[in-house]
Amino acid sequence: MIHTHPHPGEILKEMVFEPLNLSVTEAAGRLAVSRITLSRVLNGRGGISPDLALRLEKSGAGTARFWISLQANYDLWRAMQHKQPRVRALQAAVA
Repeated sequence: MIHTHPHPGEILKEMVFEPLNLSVTEAAGRLAVSRITLSRVLNGRGGISPDLALRLEKSGAGTARFWISLQANYDLWRAMQHKQPRVRALQAAVA
């Protein structure tokens, strides 16, 4: 498992926006999202929603499933960084 998993917004910024030299304002306008929403995602303070993933796909920046997978993997990694409570089986053992 990766020791420090990058936030999907960081990947979006480095792989898509920086090579295209897009500002947050310009990219937000093209994706029809608020500048604040996009800025939060790019700075790791907000997640890539299914809606944003679809907009990224429509804009030609990969598939929605790719972005949703990145977000799900990041969320799972974050959860794994915290101590989990003791969990018992849902179904009792059959004798």
